[in-house]
Amino acid sequence: MLVHRHDWSLQRKGYLDQERHKERVREAIRKNLGSIVANESIILSDGKKTIRIPIRSLEEYKFRYDYRKKKHVGQGAGGSRVGEVIGREGEGMGPGRGPGAGDQPGVDYYEAEVEIDEIAKLIFEDLELPYLEEKSKQAVHSRQLRFGEVRKTGILPHLDKRRTLLENMKRMAKETGRAQIGPLRKEDLRFKSWDEEVRYESNAVVIAMMDVSGSMGEFKKYIARSFYFWMVRFLRTKYDNVKVVFITHHTEAKEVTEEQFFTQGESGGTVVSSAYRLALEIIRQRFDPKDWNIYPFHFSDGDNYYSDNDEAVRLADELIATCNLFGYGEIGEEEYAGYRRTSGALLSIFNERLKNKDRFVGVRIDRKEDVYPALKAFFGRRGEHV
Repeated sequence: MLVHRHDWSLQRKGYLDQERHKERVREAIRKNLGSIVANESIILSDGKKTIRIPIRSLEEYKFRYDYRKKKHVGQGAGGSRVGEVIGREGEGMGPGRGPGAGDQPGVDYYEAEVEIDEIAKLIFEDLELPYLEEKSKQAVHSRQLRFGEVRKTGILPHLDKRRTLLENMKRMAKETGRAQIGPLRKEDLRFKSWDEEVRYESNAVVIAMMDVSGSMGEFKKYIARSFYFWMVRFLRTKYDNVKVVFITHHTEAKEVTEEQFFTQGESGGTVVSSAYRLALEIIRQRFDPKDWNIYPFHFSDGDNYYSDNDEAVRLADELIATCNLFGYGEIGEEEYAGYRRTSGALLSIFNERLKNKDRFVGVRIDRKEDVYPALKAFFGRRGEHV
């Protein structure tokens, strides 16, 4: 007779609830990637592994009451009909809604503690270097020792004790009729051999160019650095053999360190061709297109010295002919009081006058939320590589 049956599924209920909650957080992050990518707490995390970010589509659990006193399904005397609209989101002021100061409480949202690596995984899952080609000269991806075969000669540190004892027992079985361990002889010894396994992958270099002229205010520099922050993290997460070259420019261009690229400020006018000229010079000196996949990216506000536009277009065409993909991001003005001043026109000039647009991608960024779409425009999957 069964006296008691223990429901073991209850033992895992807490774990299952936790996993379900984590999945809801991940789904909320996916829906809010645009705002999360440009979140300052991530960009300025300074090496922290976890951060707290607001997720507005995920709220704390709580009981709610109907502050509008509306009829709903399961309420009232049953006067409603199937398909009847019983209420709309946004009707009336509601708590924390509408213009003016108001006296109603706001709606709380959930602030999740998330590992930066977890966010990066969600951001990078559909990104890749486009048009990546196999090159004649490939760099070493990794070197590791791989067990090869067993030999009768070798050095003592490579002695295979297990196989040596097995050979000893085989010999003793032949000589005495009993499979037992006896005195070791030279013919019993077995040694491991090791081969160095070298893996190769195609070389790739990304040239990051950024306008640091006087017209690039704090908002524009923040947008450019946000994009490059995630780009560098993406490259180092998914690829082991990608080099990144950093170039800043105003009227003159110079190669800088990664730290200088993300921290230094500049001023002055803008001559875009100076950056493209330096990029082409670096390619000629250090990165032969026969051996390297090359990806130049440039972020600017589009304000270029008017007499330099022709040269900028000519050098951009030369870059496109040399590289796998050339990406240009043009950053607009930050909106203020509902008004946004128009920025430069270099993107329009490129779209009209570039001769080879097959490997050119231009994007416009007006808000922080546009950084993630820009990443997808440059590094989104394009089907089969050529």
